Amino acid sequence: MSLFKNRTVVGVICILLSLLICFGVTPLFNKSVSQKTEIVRVVKEIKAGDEITKDTVQTVEVGGFGLPDNVIRQSETVIGKYAKSDLSIGDYILNTKLSDTPAAENAYLYNLDGTKQAMSVTIKSFANGLSGKLQSGDIVSVIAADYKKQGTTVIPAELKYVEVISVTASSGYDANTGEAKSEDDDRELPSTVTLLVSPEQSKVLAELESDGKLHLSLVYRGTPTNTAKFTEAQDKVIAALYPVEVSQDSSSEPKSQESEESTASETPAESEVQ
Repeated sequence: MSLFKNRTVVGVICILLSLLICFGVTPLFNKSVSQKTEIVRVVKEIKAGDEITKDTVQTVEVGGFGLPDNVIRQSETVIGKYAKSDLSIGDYILNTKLSDTPAAENAYLYNLDGTKQAMSVTIKSFANGLSGKLQSGDIVSVIAADYKKQGTTVIPAELKYVEVISVTASSGYDANTGEAKSEDDDRELPSTVTLLVSPEQSKVLAELESDGKLHLSLVYRGTPTNTAKFTEAQDKVIAALYPVEVSQDSSSEPKSQESEESTASETPAESEVQ
C-alpha cells in the first residue's frame, strides 16, 4: 500500500510538471523566440581598415533570441567607424569589430594636411630598400646612381632627409609599420616604400623612379622629436632651392642667383639634426 501511494505521488508530480512546461515555460520560450529586434547588417563587403559608410550597412528586423549582447542595433553607431576585420554581406556587426581610427597601415594617409604628399617608389631589389629593415618614421637619404645620365652617384639636395611613412608588400599590405608582429604572422618582403615629400621632392623622385636607379640609406631611427629636426632641416633646403617668387608690389628684393646657389649647396648644420 505504501509503495502504491509513493507511485501515485510521483505520478501526480510528473503530471503537474508537464502541465507547467506546456502551459507556462513553453509559451514564454515561444514568445522570446518570436520577439523581434532591429540590428545593423552588412549589405556590401567591407575590408579591414575601410570606413563604414551609409550605403554599406542597413538596419533589419530579426528574431531577438540568441543574439550577442554586443551586436550593434543602430546604424548611426557604426557609420564613420572603421572595420577591424573583413565583413561580408549578411554579417551582423559587433562592437568588437569596430574602431574609431583607421587601421595602422592606413592611418598615415589620414594625417596628410595638404602641405606634403605621400609618394611610393619601387624597391627594385632586396638591397635597395635596406634589406627589408625600413619602417615607418625612419629618416632616409635617397641615392641616385648615374644621376641625370652624368655617370655620377649622388644624393640630390632635395632628398637628403626624407621620412618613411610606410613599407608595403606586393600584396598591398604594409610589411612594416613599426608594430610588433605575432609569431603567426608571415613576414612579407617589401615591394614599395612610401615617403612623405613636398611637391618639389615628388618631381625628383618621379624622375629617379623612371630611371630605375634609386637606393635608400637609413639616416636616423628614433624619437619623433629628433625625426622632426631632420625634416625641418630638409624643408629649409627645399625653401632655398625653390624660393617663393616675390610679387612686383612687394618691397622685398629677390635673392640673386649666386646667393641662391650658395644657399642651396649648404648642408644643414649638424646641430639641427642631432
